[in-house]
Amino acid sequence: MKLHGLQKMTLLDFPGHVACTVFLGGCDFRCPFCHNFELIDGSAQPIMDDEELLAFLRRRQGLLDGVAITGGEPCLHRDLPELLERIRAMGFATKLDTNGTHPELLAEILSRKLADYVAMDIKNSPAKYAVTCGVEQLDLGAIYRSIDLIRTAAPDYEFRTTVVRELHEDADFPLLGEMIAGARRYFLQCFTDRDSVPFGNLHAPSAADLARYAALVRPFVPDTQIRGVD
Repeated sequence: MKLHGLQKMTLLDFPGHVACTVFLGGCDFRCPFCHNFELIDGSAQPIMDDEELLAFLRRRQGLLDGVAITGGEPCLHRDLPELLERIRAMGFATKLDTNGTHPELLAEILSRKLADYVAMDIKNSPAKYAVTCGVEQLDLGAIYRSIDLIRTAAPDYEFRTTVVRELHEDADFPLLGEMIAGARRYFLQCFTDRDSVPFGNLHAPSAADLARYAALVRPFVPDTQIRGVD
């Protein structure tokens, strides 16, 4: 497996762990607000393979206790379970980030107990999901199946939404809340612009907007928090 990026240490990406973050290339979506679009359009070249990653992890045993796998969309890689299994055999906890488009692979990972924590992006309310993902058509059934899998089978997890002023409004959040009703926790993440974002003229919501959106979700997910606002 080719790896397209490695953050050698983070205290933020894997709750409760000193971890590294591994970036895999490729994605089903073309979200206009994506921070890692170089992993999607092919402009980011691989930096190592899985054997080199495992060699790195052997040198970090005792310093790191977790590995977060993100992308892109990691579940595009059919050999992901084997990589997770090898990482866990070295004593590391594992976290998986996913957009929920591959529930079959997600089910395999969870049934084999290969992920300690799963974070799934919930892009928007159902009617606006496809446009928020930058695609013309989308099988929302796969998204719902992944939500159910995570709620019922993940040891620990979160759902999260990157909120963009131009893409989200009050009416979206009760509908979004219904999608993940009963979830353990949910985060609203404030969009921040950077050079790698593929589309310009996108803006962060105000702190007041985020607080209002969070209040609209809490009847469905009481532990709804805001992330990325000072």
